[in-house]
Amino acid sequence: MHPAPAAPEEPRDAVPYELIELFFFAYRDFVGDPDRILADYGFGRAHHRVLHFVQRQPGLTIAELLDILQITKQSLNRVLKELVETGFVESRTGTQDKRQRNLYATTAGRELAVRLAQLQARRINGALAQVGPEASDIVARYLAGLIDPSERKKVQDLLAGPR
Repeated sequence: MHPAPAAPEEPRDAVPYELIELFFFAYRDFVGDPDRILADYGFGRAHHRVLHFVQRQPGLTIAELLDILQITKQSLNRVLKELVETGFVESRTGTQDKRQRNLYATTAGRELAVRLAQLQARRINGALAQVGPEASDIVARYLAGLIDPSERKKVQDLLAGPR
């Protein structure tokens, strides 16, 4: 009689396809709600990200925004130009350095940014309600763990709130 074969061990680097796919679907729906509203303005996800961070960090410089979004200056310039021209973002000359441009959401920009954030908050809060209030800290740690280690401190500082 032969011994039963040992169950194969789960490799450390096993691909968690189910989590990857859940992440794709969750992201699709998380951004889908705002996408529908942004489409009415002729805007896309890049506009949403710029508007979100400009609204959350009044006076943000273009260099700081480029660092947060990690996009090219060319991409930012196109999106920012559209947001300024349509009256959602205002660009002001820096008070200490006249070469610097500080970004501010206008009243219309703040209203749109908050409207989009409320849609996403509703989805997040609904999901957290399904798993219990204690899950919020776990989810936050999990999402922070997905961020590149070299970027975590910068993200933590940003999450600390407006400057």
